[in-house]
Amino acid sequence: MVAPFETPTARVPKAAGLNCPSCGASIALQAQGWAVSVVCGACGAQLDATDENLRVLQYGERVTATPRIPLGTRGTWKGAPWDVIGFQVVTITVEGTDYSWTEYVCFNPYRGFLYLSEYQGHWNVIEKLRRRPEREQGGARPTVELNGTTYKHFQTATAVTTAALGEFPWELRVGDRVVSRDFVAPPYLLSAEASGSEVTWSLGSYTPPEVIQKAFGLTTPLRRPIGVFANQPNPHAGTPKRMFGRFAIALLALVLMLVLNITTAANRTVFERAFSFTRAEDAQATVTEPFELDGRTSSVAIDLESDLDNDWIFFVLSLINETTGETREITRQLSYFHGVDSDGSWTEGAKRESMRIASVPPGRYFLRVQTEGGEPGRASASYTVRVRRDAPHYGFYGIAVLALLLPAVLSVLPSASFEGQRWAESDHAPTSSGDSDDDE
Repeated sequence: MVAPFETPTARVPKAAGLNCPSCGASIALQAQGWAVSVVCGACGAQLDATDENLRVLQYGERVTATPRIPLGTRGTWKGAPWDVIGFQVVTITVEGTDYSWTEYVCFNPYRGFLYLSEYQGHWNVIEKLRRRPEREQGGARPTVELNGTTYKHFQTATAVTTAALGEFPWELRVGDRVVSRDFVAPPYLLSAEASGSEVTWSLGSYTPPEVIQKAFGLTTPLRRPIGVFANQPNPHAGTPKRMFGRFAIALLALVLMLVLNITTAANRTVFERAFSFTRAEDAQATVTEPFELDGRTSSVAIDLESDLDNDWIFFVLSLINETTGETREITRQLSYFHGVDSDGSWTEGAKRESMRIASVPPGRYFLRVQTEGGEPGRASASYTVRVRRDAPHYGFYGIAVLALLLPAVLSVLPSASFEGQRWAESDHAPTSSGDSDDDE
């Protein structure tokens, strides 16, 4: 859009009835005295609205495009009435494909001109700026700053007026071309349009179609937006922050629970004994002397420590209640190997491990320890079994942290996907080679 900012004086125009010098059709000027050009709706001729005889600027063709907001519609925006007096179709060509959007000129004799734009259901309310941005920064991703807000470069293209109807506050001709640079800071779109040596800056605000429909009293609903527009607010933008905030609160609660668990857990050793394991073809079993698990129902930890050296042992540990015969069984293999190869020294496995049995009631218990395995040629190995009552459990907290973190991490995906769709349509798409940046 080539439209310099103009503020009319505070006087109310009267509609003027004139005739098109090209086809004789009646033309009513709503902004006589401020409109610079007018396009005849009957023949498409572009006329000089400042000339009392409506001098023909350019002959044209009848416009077939239908405005979604009919010319002459009166709406209310920010408490002021606005009349829709002009309609324009603008087209850019990107990699051989044409993309067109529509623009509307709205007029208020006390406030000047207001502009609307629509592309695939996405609307912006646009106001011309009286001054340039405070700062512009070039580079691969240019930015501009206006009123403390930084806008990122989105696209540079040559925009061509391909159709028009109604009145315009500049001398319009179909085929007019401007170089448009767009910068975004959703929900705002800052645009610079250059025609010759003149540069006009404008600021657009993304506006939902239902708001436009209500403002202009349209009975037919406007079409729903398609895709993601350059300055469309990201509906998921606040979700990651909220989710990570909740994760931080939950993490703090987990830390407090862990501290409480550690400080209140007795973690008392009730049995400890060293054993010797001798290689044999059959499994070997040993029964320990009884030991007491007193207090409340709580966890039991069984620790295994060995002197394995390039060797392994498989354990079947059975915790048996001496009175009821109730048995809780766990299995584990200890193995520890090390050596040196072409990549240097290496180790595998561990000589010790701890296992946990949850919710063991008080009573008198003993362990049945069954072992087997071992590397051929190894005569024997020693190991120690230790039983601890009411041992703190750390694994639960690790699982809880992962469970809480997962939703927070996943919450980033919708927002990232939305931004990916936004920038895929820009000069800075992730798949682009950067040629557009160099051209700038």
